[in-house]
Amino acid sequence: MEPWDRLTSRQQKVYEFIRDKIRNRGYGPTVREIGEHFHIRSPNGVMCHLKALEKKGLITRERNMSRAIQLAAEPRGLRVAGRIAAGVLHEAVEQNERIDFAKMFTADSDNLVALQVHGDSMIDDHITEGDYVIVDRRRAARKGQIVVAITEDGEATLKRWYPEKGRIRLQPANAAMKPIYVTNAKVFGVVVGIVRKI
Repeated sequence: MEPWDRLTSRQQKVYEFIRDKIRNRGYGPTVREIGEHFHIRSPNGVMCHLKALEKKGLITRERNMSRAIQLAAEPRGLRVAGRIAAGVLHEAVEQNERIDFAKMFTADSDNLVALQVHGDSMIDDHITEGDYVIVDRRRAARKGQIVVAITEDGEATLKRWYPEKGRIRLQPANAAMKPIYVTNAKVFGVVVGIVRKI
């Protein structure tokens, strides 16, 4: 019997919601988002569903990280999580592909995702339209690192990360473009490699 054959109707719907968010924007929902979507008032109510899905082997979770829900038992190789804006802010949208870049990098391959670049705001760092950036999913970055940043509106962008007093500067690597300033943003991951098809 497959794990999903043992799900309740509500667990199946929660799992499909999580899977949809991961596939269509590149990262999982928060406990709050799940609660709002299913009208579950208590975070503990959401956690019960997540624990059940985890116990049945359908998801994995990293403790103390709000967006750390991942699908379990995915095929080997890196998931192409979607396209990432290197210009204006744009929500990451997953494509249904897999590319095996994992052997090229020393980081834990289960923590790596590939994002295809859309836009030209990082061209001075030799990241161009159509390239794949390999992202090590982590929540912290050093000043000046190239990151995938998620704004409080859920928009994702590829920029250099510069925390400043009272704000965060998301700096493009294109002299013709201005930085984006936000008061609240999170690091989705740090770029550890670039793959270019030529």
